[in-house]
Amino acid sequence: MKIENIKTFGELKMSGYQSKGIKNELRDNLKKSIQSGVSAFQGIHGFENTVIPELERAILSRHNINLLGLRGQAKTRLARLMVGLLDEWIPFVAGSEINDDPFHPISRFAKDLLAEKGDDTPIEWLHRDERFFEKLATPDVTVADLIGDIDPIKAANLKLSYADDRVLHFGMIPRANRCIFVINELPDLQARIQVALFNILQEGDIQIRGFKLRMPLDMQFVFTANPEDYTNRGSIVTPLKDRIGSQILTHYPENITIARTITEQEAKLDGRQSELVYVPVLAKDVLEQISFEARESEYIDPKSGVSARMSITAFENLLSTAERRALMNGEEQTTVRLTDFMGIIPSITGKVELVYEGEQEGAAFVAQNLIGQAVKTLFENYFPKIEKLNHPNAVDPYQEITDWFFNESGFELTDDSSTETYNSIIDEIAPLNNFIEKYQPTSLMDDRRFLKEFLLWGLVEHKKLSKERYAEGTMFKDLYGNYISKF
Repeated sequence: MKIENIKTFGELKMSGYQSKGIKNELRDNLKKSIQSGVSAFQGIHGFENTVIPELERAILSRHNINLLGLRGQAKTRLARLMVGLLDEWIPFVAGSEINDDPFHPISRFAKDLLAEKGDDTPIEWLHRDERFFEKLATPDVTVADLIGDIDPIKAANLKLSYADDRVLHFGMIPRANRCIFVINELPDLQARIQVALFNILQEGDIQIRGFKLRMPLDMQFVFTANPEDYTNRGSIVTPLKDRIGSQILTHYPENITIARTITEQEAKLDGRQSELVYVPVLAKDVLEQISFEARESEYIDPKSGVSARMSITAFENLLSTAERRALMNGEEQTTVRLTDFMGIIPSITGKVELVYEGEQEGAAFVAQNLIGQAVKTLFENYFPKIEKLNHPNAVDPYQEITDWFFNESGFELTDDSSTETYNSIIDEIAPLNNFIEKYQPTSLMDDRRFLKEFLLWGLVEHKKLSKERYAEGTMFKDLYGNYISKF
């Protein structure tokens, strides 16, 4: 008999359906997933050998879980993906507020209905997508919100005394019976509210006010927490931590390749934007390197972390900057330029917490500094290393380029110049063409102009050229000529 055709408890028993708790449900389905070689956590990158094995072990151990990590480390995403390990449908007593299992009813309503109707008790089905509950912990959350309280309106309507358990209004946790319940930013929950969770985690039941009521809930708890919260806003009380089976540490992507995969997966782009704007691979790497530089920057508070959302929104802004320029010039195609990275500064300034030195310098300065540091870090992957002190007889591979700027007055790259204008300006520097041909001969033709601009920015960061930012664009000059012109 098909599930949708089972309407009563009697039919359910005849079908041979076996009831099981949610932790066993997750465990059994995870075992099948592991045996089939198909990950239950698709779309999560960089955790394959660290977080995901620990999470799987916690599920197999039937533990409640705390995911501990800085912001933007996919903690909530991991919790939501656990829904895929639930059975597709589960039966519950029709009309039950807390998804009562007909084989193991726990509410007064379900017990009375089963006692009255027996095998004729009506059954409904709950899909796994409806078995995920999420609550952001905030200081104003009360015990009544989470556990429940007396409902005076229900008491009046039913003409019952406050001593009758039928006047209780269930909170979010009982209503999430047989579901995954996530509490985000657990340390933000007041200590007295955390205490209310003790019994649920240890004995699996709730207690409301002075009632003798004990309801053994069937739940999978997942908590998320940020280490910063332990010192800045609150903490997880020790007895509660003791009752959480597994604490799993998350982390940021360990290399640019993983970071780039995450950004490209999560960035919200429309088809028109993707067709209009070509993004060189190097541009994507520079974008990701900015986040790596930010996590090491002396201007940024490391305890706050640098979310993966920074790279995602920066990528969206980068394409929008190029798209805007193409629309202004009436172009059907364009390529991302390094000067377009000035357009991602709003994505950086809003997502980093500056220390005192960073506040003194200003958020925009810090953002530009991060872009420059990203270029400097990646420079040696493409071009010869620039030594701080050269041997007197050593040949400087960059001499031809620096000589060109010494003999010329420099040149300007305006932010909104057309592709034709941009190409003609950057191609007129003959030493750049020769240098790219020598050191990056296999690079794609579509990437070469970005490489030329990247080369110039790298020389600026290594103090071989100077760069000035003005309202309409960027000017590159000889280092010493620019210094002298200031006097």
